[in-house]
Amino acid sequence: MKESKPPFRKLRGYAFDPSLSLSVETAFINNMVYKVPWEKNLGKGPVGEYLEIVDFDPTTRKYYKPVDLNDTNILAQDGLEPSETNPQFHQQMVYAVVMTTIKNFESALGRKVIWASRRVSGPAYEEYVPRLRIYPHALRDANAYYSPQKKALLFGYFESNPVSSVLHMPDSYVFTCLSHDIIAHEVTHAILDGMYPAYSEASNPDVLAFHEAFADIVALFQHFTFPEVLKHQIAQTRGDLAAQNLLGQLAQEFGSAIGNYGSLRDAIGTIDPKTKEWKAYAPKGDEYNKEMEPHQRGSVLVSAVFEAFITIYKSRVKDLLRIATGGTCVLPQGELHPDLVNRLATEASKSASHVLHMCIRALDYCPPVDITFGDYLRAIITADADLVSNDSREYRLAFIEAFRRRGIYPKGLKTFSVESLGLTPQQFVSKSTKELFEIIVKFLREYRNAVFYETDRKEIYRISKDYIGGKVYNKNTEILGLHSRITFKFSDSREFEQLTGLVFNNNWHHLGVRTSETYKDKQHGPSFQVQNLRVVSRVGPQGNLVNQIIFSLVQRSGVEVDTEGKVKHFDPMKLKELKDNQFWLYGGCTMIFDLDTLELKYAVSKPLLDLGKIKQGQYRIDEERAIQQFQFQREDGVMHLSEYNLYFGNGLHNNFNEPFAFLHH
Repeated sequence: MKESKPPFRKLRGYAFDPSLSLSVETAFINNMVYKVPWEKNLGKGPVGEYLEIVDFDPTTRKYYKPVDLNDTNILAQDGLEPSETNPQFHQQMVYAVVMTTIKNFESALGRKVIWASRRVSGPAYEEYVPRLRIYPHALRDANAYYSPQKKALLFGYFESNPVSSVLHMPDSYVFTCLSHDIIAHEVTHAILDGMYPAYSEASNPDVLAFHEAFADIVALFQHFTFPEVLKHQIAQTRGDLAAQNLLGQLAQEFGSAIGNYGSLRDAIGTIDPKTKEWKAYAPKGDEYNKEMEPHQRGSVLVSAVFEAFITIYKSRVKDLLRIATGGTCVLPQGELHPDLVNRLATEASKSASHVLHMCIRALDYCPPVDITFGDYLRAIITADADLVSNDSREYRLAFIEAFRRRGIYPKGLKTFSVESLGLTPQQFVSKSTKELFEIIVKFLREYRNAVFYETDRKEIYRISKDYIGGKVYNKNTEILGLHSRITFKFSDSREFEQLTGLVFNNNWHHLGVRTSETYKDKQHGPSFQVQNLRVVSRVGPQGNLVNQIIFSLVQRSGVEVDTEGKVKHFDPMKLKELKDNQFWLYGGCTMIFDLDTLELKYAVSKPLLDLGKIKQGQYRIDEERAIQQFQFQREDGVMHLSEYNLYFGNGLHNNFNEPFAFLHH
């Protein structure tokens, strides 16, 4: 008889952080059991398919003994008992939360999570990163961050300094690796970096704010997957999740330990500094235009998504409240009936799951560079419409209203509706362009067949890289990769350049675009990257399937702004070091193909070129976006801050920068 593996591994941990286990009211909901995907070959550390936990404390110069989660005694009791003083439990905690987060991403995206590749010298340019490293005790500091350079999560610990000893014991150790919210937040940064590396480039005020907001959104809505926590908070708030509750707060212990009355960040309200009482946020409509600090600006996006969730949740429970109150919808005094609590919790969990999946799926519909909150709203609406044709509960309208109430609007639209926000399916003007795409589509069909049933992440990475760059079957047979096919097929296609906003003809020389050698015959052409070629398979709530092939094209131009404010270009082939008035302007396009029809469905472009000039036969970069980026980075935005420069060295493109270390400090 064939031995079957368990569907999941049970591991005990904190639903929030250790501080809630010290309160009689919340201890029973804070100590929970995570159910993570079963890994048969999980090694000590733990070290598995996705993660490698290395527990070295540089402060004490000590390696802590790695936990063996396959130990019979540990398996028998659903993992180690939660403990602030046991390093092996710290290892277990980070593993459980990170694997839970990965599971949620893979469920929503319809594919495996693959970490950002590591840049190396030589012809390969990059190498596969099989595991994300996690250091539970990496630094003695009130900080935790994802390192794009190390491909690692680094968690700090520190002595608390609370504003009141009632909130937290002074001088006690606080371990960031024991906070569900901080762990989920940091691994989301890592997953997002694997999808869109350029999102760590602060090209506009929204980019780093989006990184922070999206990581908070994932951490926040994962709380709603914990049944006992959800039921408790439903009972406490009498079904009103817009009121103050634990589910809307992030990193409670961390926030109080560093001297804040509330949590580190709060999605739905905050503590009034004068009255010390909690107050719900009331959108004023100008938050988006006023807040520039990444966390504060990001909180605008988080609050919009949370408001959309509250609207959806209230819509789903209206009938329950009518039944429970005889049609008045006014609940009587006293505790709610347990059956009503259970039903409200079920609806809240479904609503939160739908919202979280909507937010994650939308990533595939975003431009690969220079993202804005408006771009993200359009991606949410389009991704949801692709999977759910009948929006009977008005989920999409709830998002639109929440964004509108905060003054978040996409650029270039004349109306603000579900129809106008959705991306338009692509249609080609010329027959020649359509025929060229049919050739590309045949190649993508081969890629689909090669990777569709592959489950090994390293093999998926290898096959995808081979199809991007070209593969050699033997010494005499070569096949052009996707990169070379695009170079050759579209070198004279003005329609393709308008579609992508990138340059592919011989005008690249005077646009500050680097020259590269193409695969065939070593011909020269404009440099660009093909990123994240992937096959996507998703199942909608009504059982409908969405099968897609997605990849991104990214190109950059060397730009400098002179003393008169005029945009010029520098020769990137002669560049040794960026000067103060020089920077890289990135353009990119995410291309989404329908896997069933194998036709290009959407082209989500952030143009490098001025599209209006292309129609006139002129090739210029988008100077308006270039000036805006220059002003943000050098004058109005983050680059003038001394702390920012300390972490980023010679600029945003310094290969040794640690943006998330700065953001989280």
